[in-house]
Amino acid sequence: MIDIIRIKSITWVCLMGAVLILAGCASTPPAPVEDRSIGGHQRRGHVADSGASRLPAGSYRVRRGDTLYSIAFRNGLDYRDLASANGIDPPYTIYVDQVIRLDRRARATRRPVVAKARKPPRESRTPPASGPSTPPPQSGSRSAQVPPTAVAAEPARVSPQPAPSRPPPPGDTVDATPSAGIVWRWPADGPRDGGFVPGDQTHQGINITGKSGDPVRAAADGVVVYSGNGLIGYGELIIIKHNSTMLSAYGHNRRRLV
Repeated sequence: MIDIIRIKSITWVCLMGAVLILAGCASTPPAPVEDRSIGGHQRRGHVADSGASRLPAGSYRVRRGDTLYSIAFRNGLDYRDLASANGIDPPYTIYVDQVIRLDRRARATRRPVVAKARKPPRESRTPPASGPSTPPPQSGSRSAQVPPTAVAAEPARVSPQPAPSRPPPPGDTVDATPSAGIVWRWPADGPRDGGFVPGDQTHQGINITGKSGDPVRAAADGVVVYSGNGLIGYGELIIIKHNSTMLSAYGHNRRRLV
């Protein structure tokens, strides 16, 4: 069964299958979780006192086996914003008993890339003191003026030729597709059973059915950032990072091979 989860600027692809066999993904280990509790020394970052029994609202205490990616995945957050809110720098190492602040505002901190249009320079009403002057446009050329709301990079110019000029082509658009450059492949051979339902936490992906022992492949090349069963409801889970914005998750496997 595959789950696809799209969270603002970060997209998760969750695969529910049988045995996980990852093809073409790097074997770089995930960001480690280190236990530095020996000797009673306080760990760096937001580490709670070992005697504290309660956590502040909107916080999470790191357990053995957790990674920043899995915590963000579990709470529906962008791992980059979660790291920024807690002062955690790459490679995003966290520690057992560290308290992570789950900033819900991280959902909307990533803004899409928008190409801004340059405002055309204001036309001067004062004629130049010397030099050749450009003949004023005729009354029929008013329709060629750029309205204030038009997205244009250059102001309209009056052509000396009587033939009407073609409208300028649209400017270069910025490719904001997070999956640009990623070659996706179908991770399993079984039929699809159910799909992604926006807003429904129980259907945050697509499901692919299969028989026990069927291979499950990585949907694209990447790096394993989580391998474990600490996320309730996903069984044996693998999370792969494909680029800075795209991750895929593969859950409910019979056993993990990475």
